[in-house]
Amino acid sequence: MEYPVHLRKDGKFILVTFPDIPEAITQGDNRIHALEMAREALETAMDFYFEDRRRVPMPSKPKKGQAVVELSPSVAAKVLLLNEMLRQKVRPAELARRIGTTPQEVNRLTNLRHASKIDRVDAALRALGKRLIVRAA
Repeated sequence: MEYPVHLRKDGKFILVTFPDIPEAITQGDNRIHALEMAREALETAMDFYFEDRRRVPMPSKPKKGQAVVELSPSVAAKVLLLNEMLRQKVRPAELARRIGTTPQEVNRLTNLRHASKIDRVDAALRALGKRLIVRAA
């Protein structure tokens, strides 16, 4: 899951914004530093979506030559899980019942800062009728 970024010179810094996640804004001393800071800014902005239980926008297709920030597989899987729960209007308690666990565990599965095993996220997605597919590119 790769989110395109806009990089723009802003004084002595490089300003980074995301067209798909407008809350994510950061800067760096140069292009490399700006892109390093961008991933953290993206995940921090996504926290707001998770806390508010709002759908996380999917990344748009980058323009030719446009820089992108790739989410880690665990964060990408959690984004997919949250979005599917919201789409189906399934609350944590209902999903917990479906996978035989507690609502607290489901809340951890939809917490970007909690380290969750990918197989648990996959089990939750399967309970929603989806499959998590990981491919090497």
